[in-house]
Amino acid sequence: MIQTINLYDFRDAFKRYGRGDQFSYEGLELIFDYVEEYEDSTGEQVELDPIAICCEWIEQDFNDVFNTYPIECESEHPTDDEIKHAVLEYLHDETQVAGVTDLGSVVYVQF
Repeated sequence: MIQTINLYDFRDAFKRYGRGDQFSYEGLELIFDYVEEYEDSTGEQVELDPIAICCEWIEQDFNDVFNTYPIECESEHPTDDEIKHAVLEYLHDETQVAGVTDLGSVVYVQF
């Protein structure tokens, strides 16, 4: 049985599972939009499983991502914009990216 949900229902499901703080308000919207776009482009419906999403997806600050993975930057002392560009390029090559929040974090599938 499939139930269609909206963004409010999606966010509420994370709260009900005790995962309301796993992602920012905007981060959850990016994941929701990503999943909806996936469903539209493939015709495949995705089951809402907040625990699985929390295990698969992560929201991190660009500097944290830069320091976690072997991301190379042309500059020895990169600026914030250079770090952001390098991180996004690296993540797009390695995994799926839902997007960037206004607060400066990136939401992506962990690998």
